Amino acid sequence: MQAAFHIVTRVLPGNKIEIQLPEGTIGKEIEAIVLLPEKAQIPKRSALEILADAHRLRSFRTPEEIDQYIQDEKNSWDS
Repeated sequence: MQAAFHIVTRVLPGNKIEIQLPEGTIGKEIEAIVLLPEKAQIPKRSALEILADAHRLRSFRTPEEIDQYIQDEKNSWDS
């Protein structure tokens, strides 16, 4: 049966890694697989999609609602 080890390590200066194996492996051929962390995928959206989302989040119906929102924001600056 093939032995397997799951080892998590940090990349050292010079883009090197260090792995310690059990006794009795000196001179033996091994296979090492390195998995790099996935980069976060940021979904690409058009400017129109972003503006539509912003409009849905802050949809004011009247000038009075806009004035009230601005006043509430100004009041929050004082606290």
